Amino acid sequence: MEQYTVEQAAGILGLHVKTVRNYVRDGRLPAVRIGKQYRIAKEDLAEFAGLPVASPARRHAEVSSIVQIDGIARDEMDRVSTMVLGGLAGRPHGLRVEFVYDEERAHLKIIVLGGLEASAQVLRIVDALVRE
Repeated sequence: MEQYTVEQAAGILGLHVKTVRNYVRDGRLPAVRIGKQYRIAKEDLAEFAGLPVASPARRHAEVSSIVQIDGIARDEMDRVSTMVLGGLAGRPHGLRVEFVYDEERAHLKIIVLGGLEASAQVLRIVDALVRE
């Protein structure tokens, strides 16, 4: 939680330091006393000043993964790629799935980039197809 000193709060509000200190002492501006100084929470200062309180940043996590399947013929690779993409009905926003097939070595690489749940869904589909 971001906090301001009385001096910083005064600068933000465009007020004299003594005025802000009086607001704190009067209880009009919530603050916490640490040693001989007050600390004012960013949210409390925004509310006091009538400013919109910024919502906390939402965490976002993504997955980058490569699945390699060895010993797979061209027709089987076509089936796997069709089934994977078909299993993602309406492909989730931000999900990217690519297929790279090396016919000479008979291996397929599936590159998955996206959110955790969508990527997990792709991996579950691939796992089910490989186990068949």
